[in-house]
Amino acid sequence: MIARFLIPLLALTLSGSLRAADSAPETRLKASVNQVVTIAKEAKDRTALITAVKPVLANILNFETMTRRAVGPGWRQFTPDQQKEAVHLFTTLILRTYTAKFTPGESPSVEYKTCATPSPGRVEISTTSLYRGNRYDVVYRMEDQSGNWTISDVVIEGVSLVANYRSQLDETFAQQGAAGVIKSLQRSVADSK
Repeated sequence: MIARFLIPLLALTLSGSLRAADSAPETRLKASVNQVVTIAKEAKDRTALITAVKPVLANILNFETMTRRAVGPGWRQFTPDQQKEAVHLFTTLILRTYTAKFTPGESPSVEYKTCATPSPGRVEISTTSLYRGNRYDVVYRMEDQSGNWTISDVVIEGVSLVANYRSQLDETFAQQGAAGVIKSLQRSVADSK
């Protein structure tokens, strides 16, 4: 299930066929795409790719917001140190899983369709990604964070990345609390090597 969410992230970073950006969120998306394409072309291996891509993705993907929402209401019961560790682990998990799907030389195409504003400071950019003969309808949910548009969720074929993780972490939190969520994320990160 997690792999299904990473193809659109791959498309986000590898697409060479974006239409002209006509809004601040799309402009940010396009700038990130261009940066990562350059990095990907120069990366010698997966470790180098992770190291080089992390700051670019951290600039466009709001890992803290995504982690907080993936954990859900239990987030308030995490200590500040546990919150910091959860964000670190979630970020590492996404980056490792994402780069494992990376195929040098294969560039997905992305067609930007609409940009909706469900509420002030939030946009949903609908796209269609074509990768390896498969077509994916993808919505990038972006939020204005003090003038800086960041991705807070990715919805593929109607299923949210954040909601997918939340369904996994809710049960863990209910049974084992914050420490159990941290251990679950640590196991997932270890399995993603």
